[in-house]
Amino acid sequence: MRLPRSIDMKRLTRPSLVATALALVGSGVALAGNDCGLNTLRGSYMFAANGHNIVAGVAQPKTIVEVIDFMGDGTLSVPAATRSVNGAVARTPPGGTGSYVVQGGCKGSIAFTGGPSFDVFISPTGEKLWLIQTNPDTVFQGTATRISQRTGIFDAE
Repeated sequence: MRLPRSIDMKRLTRPSLVATALALVGSGVALAGNDCGLNTLRGSYMFAANGHNIVAGVAQPKTIVEVIDFMGDGTLSVPAATRSVNGAVARTPPGGTGSYVVQGGCKGSIAFTGGPSFDVFISPTGEKLWLIQTNPDTVFQGTATRISQRTGIFDAE
């Protein structure tokens, strides 16, 4: 015996709505309990960013590709970087350093020693972060993606 279509739809819709609601509630609870700390950022990351420096009111394009090793304790090192500022390409020698802070809600900041500073927003797993430079006269943002749980994979041997 075939049920009327309205009864079939009610029978299918109700469990689907319940399953969707449970999935949404469950994912919210999981993210709320998954806060970040210093050790969320640990390993080697590939950072790529684009933007501009503002010099005498004129925007000069810049871009960078950089390896950042986060040590999991608030310190970082830069074993490799290449940048282009207004068309002038430069490779930075290894040895750059810096520090970072991670706050509640997976937000934080990075300060490279003698260089730029960034606000960061970190995925709860620490696999990816989004950065925006906070120094005056800059419009520069990018992402960093973990490429290894280990640090030092780009160190010279």
